[in-house]
Amino acid sequence: MTKKSIQKTATLLTDRDHARHLLRKMILIRRFEAKAAELYSATKIRGFLHLYDGEEAVAVGVMAALAPEDAVVATYREHGQALARGVSARSIMAEMYGKLEGCSRGRGGSMHLFDAATRFYGGNAIVGGGLPPALGLALADQMQGRMRVTCAFFGDGATVEGVFHETLNLAALWKLPVLFILENNLYAMGTAICYAQAVPEFAQRVASYGIPLEAVDGMDVLAVEGAAKKAAAFVREGNGPSFLECRTYRFRAHSMFDAELYRKKAEVEEWKKRDPIPAFFGLCREQGILNDTDLAELEREVTAEVEDAVAFAEAGTWEPVEELARFVYSERR
Repeated sequence: MTKKSIQKTATLLTDRDHARHLLRKMILIRRFEAKAAELYSATKIRGFLHLYDGEEAVAVGVMAALAPEDAVVATYREHGQALARGVSARSIMAEMYGKLEGCSRGRGGSMHLFDAATRFYGGNAIVGGGLPPALGLALADQMQGRMRVTCAFFGDGATVEGVFHETLNLAALWKLPVLFILENNLYAMGTAICYAQAVPEFAQRVASYGIPLEAVDGMDVLAVEGAAKKAAAFVREGNGPSFLECRTYRFRAHSMFDAELYRKKAEVEEWKKRDPIPAFFGLCREQGILNDTDLAELEREVTAEVEDAVAFAEAGTWEPVEELARFVYSERR
């Protein structure tokens, strides 16, 4: 199962409803992020803000391969992962506004989304910070005899952290049910992989732990979904962890504070030619699964959903000052 070549998608589409679902989720993420950027500039959203534009196929493809009982641990660039998992746009937007109706009661903000109902466990601001909790969730499932998958997202920058190697080692040693999802967008903040990693081929490092790895085109939602389904099935059958490298690209800067001086505009424009949304819609239209009317309808639906989320956040409740110490210290004596 260990492969260095990028897996390409099968091109035959047969399920209109599923195709519509994939396209809608990707469009929702793109429009939600655009609105988030707008609101940030208007000072409605504060703190840090890392947007997911360009990487939509990764989150949507992976989530399509997971079951409701599976767990998801995300990165600080997790709006797209949360939306793809089914966390409501309302609760995410309210969280970024800092309102009580947010999925983390307004205390986490953009980088700390949490939703128990969908088993979405963060949002972690520390690079690689979600890996140990993912290991713990998988260990708990294994000890309880539950046939679940814990899906851990992280970026290429996390692979040089010590915790990355510690987590892979224990996951392999204990044969834990973890699906590792590397979102390789070629840059760790503003540092290209070639300037930071002596061995840029992740297959070599992952293989040293005996974990199977598959590299996939992260701009192709069907390719990601297919590879994720295969990897998740491998994990669910009790074979131990599996690793999926999704080669993708973020269209925006690292964060809203990033001047983006480390890469050329021509490079970004070249990657935009592989935009996963028009690429997938083009395939759907070519095969007669979806048409321009369907696309227009999806755009209207998504626009209404995002605007509703903003209105919900605007009308939300600020936490009373007298409750600010709640959840910080134990109330037990």
